[in-house]
Amino acid sequence: MQQQEYGPRRSRETKKPRVACPEPAFFQCGECGNIIQAYALNSSSVPDCCGERMERAEIKDPSGISEELLIDYRITGGYNDNAVQVFWEKRSGDASVEWIYLRTFSGGQIKYVSKESKTSFVFALADEDSYSYCDEDPCLECTFRCKRGFEIYAKIKEKGLFKIPLERMRASWDSQH
Repeated sequence: MQQQEYGPRRSRETKKPRVACPEPAFFQCGECGNIIQAYALNSSSVPDCCGERMERAEIKDPSGISEELLIDYRITGGYNDNAVQVFWEKRSGDASVEWIYLRTFSGGQIKYVSKESKTSFVFALADEDSYSYCDEDPCLECTFRCKRGFEIYAKIKEKGLFKIPLERMRASWDSQH
């Protein structure tokens, strides 16, 4: 009988965790364009930049850029090496990804595009964030939707900030991945 392995990043949760991480707020400077990400700010603690209060960045629906840029994701790794791969494909125009932020159950991760040729990121998960119902690799996107509550925020150069929730579900007979 083969003994089950428990990797160091594997979730020990017995049921799907709840999203404990508050929704992030992104603020942009009207002068220099800097963006700051923050959690749980009240109206009196809005950050300043260039001597002015920053404005909360408008978060747009990805359908507004889908003709120029396709942003998608895949959940991989099964139990021990759980990860979210975010990838994008330029379709037309000059839209380009500046950074991707992945909001998880317990926090978030951000990755910056350092080369124009870069077209994907892998966000490794651990602890509660790596919870998975089964060991399928890649994820079958079944009715359990283990990563429901995760969100991808993509900053597109000169287009704005877009949010993509990880809530896709495919029928078990749909073999297109």
